[in-house]
Amino acid sequence: MRPIRSRAYALAALAAAGCASIAVTDDALVDRTAFALGLAKGDFTISNRSDEGTTTRYSVRTKAGQDFNCFVGGSISVLGRSVSEAICTKKGETMRNPLLR
Repeated sequence: MRPIRSRAYALAALAAAGCASIAVTDDALVDRTAFALGLAKGDFTISNRSDEGTTTRYSVRTKAGQDFNCFVGGSISVLGRSVSEAICTKKGETMRNPLLR
């Protein structure tokens, strides 16, 4: 019975480790956002970070004064951290699928 308990604890630890608050670092947010918006890393600021399960939502303001709502997905597995590409939508515009550009 002991091995079953150990597996249960290991699975619980892995499930908890899948949270975006642990998986998504500030550096990952900056990297993914710079790529998504086509900007240099110093050309924007990130604020209002909110970690919800495996999703991190946040606001971006560029030096040019544009505002965006963005999100990334993040998890940790036996292979390490995984953070998706950022999806950003200009505030006031409807969200579009970036794969259909």
